[in-house]
Amino acid sequence: MGAGRDTLWHMKSFCLVGASALLGVLTICGCGRQDGAAAGAAKPMRLTYSVFFPPTHVQAKLASEWAEAVEARSGGKVKIMLFAGGVLTKADQCYEGVVSGISDLGMSAFAYTRGRFPLLAGLDQPVGYPDGVSATRIANALTAQFDPAELEDVKLLYVHAHGPGILASKKPVTGLTDLKGMKIRATGFCSRLAESLGGSPISMPQGETYEALQKGVVEATFCPVETLKGWKQGEVIQSLTDSRCVGYTTTFFVVMNKEKWDALPPDIQRVFEEVSAEWVDKHGQAWNAADAEGLAFVKELERSIIELSAEEQAAWTARVTPLLTDYAARADARKLPGTTFLEALKKQVAEAREAHGK
Repeated sequence: MGAGRDTLWHMKSFCLVGASALLGVLTICGCGRQDGAAAGAAKPMRLTYSVFFPPTHVQAKLASEWAEAVEARSGGKVKIMLFAGGVLTKADQCYEGVVSGISDLGMSAFAYTRGRFPLLAGLDQPVGYPDGVSATRIANALTAQFDPAELEDVKLLYVHAHGPGILASKKPVTGLTDLKGMKIRATGFCSRLAESLGGSPISMPQGETYEALQKGVVEATFCPVETLKGWKQGEVIQSLTDSRCVGYTTTFFVVMNKEKWDALPPDIQRVFEEVSAEWVDKHGQAWNAADAEGLAFVKELERSIIELSAEEQAAWTARVTPLLTDYAARADARKLPGTTFLEALKKQVAEAREAHGK
């Protein structure tokens, strides 16, 4: 009997020890799951950002700095991986790439997806923008004011726009008579601008323009002044005509996938909006600085810079007016506020020109 009691006692002790050990294992495993969950919750949301500008371009650098600012102010809750140079999505695929989720964020130009933005196409019209800061501020103000349905499939964070496109040529252009029949490199909308002024537009990528000017394939080009240094085209032109009276721009967007935006907590959404608001003028100032460098480059090369007379400015403006009317009519026909948008644009541009004394 004594031996039996001893055996029973040992069995009970074994069970207690075993239960304690099992409880310890379960506790450890439980803690491991909790720690893993906590670690998972601490992981940042990783977002991809497609930018068509090459990595060395100031606008790509600003995009990178914007991403770093968002990451810092989110307390590390967001991590943005930037893909510059169109390696993730090409310029004309960028917007749809964001919509479909190929990238979470994207920067490209509205004009690269022709017909996709019938109201915002008004921003690129030759209304006489005085500089890049003004163009950028006006583009943001009007986009916010009209809140077009054509952007409802993304979250628009901000837009920016380059300084006025002007005419650079191999021979002096002092008026419309000099433009008659001139072969002008002018892609997209600028082709219609060149044609309305009496020129003969020839479409080609920016990268081919230097050689085309050098060999006489084209005799002039419509471009922002910054292009004359950035693409070295100042070396193969002889004259610059200040045609800001019909200065156009190209408007660039920064957008985010709608589902990714909706998944962000309110405090992180505020970070994106606050940083984006600050970057508006940074981009505008960068465009102005690039134009200033382009103009300095042209002056160093001792190219002639021609100011149009008041009469010529009026004549050039009259020539492009049908383009503006056509834009408004097309937008109105689609039941969009094209006429209202154009009037608001012209009013803000006039105010900006007055502030600049232009």
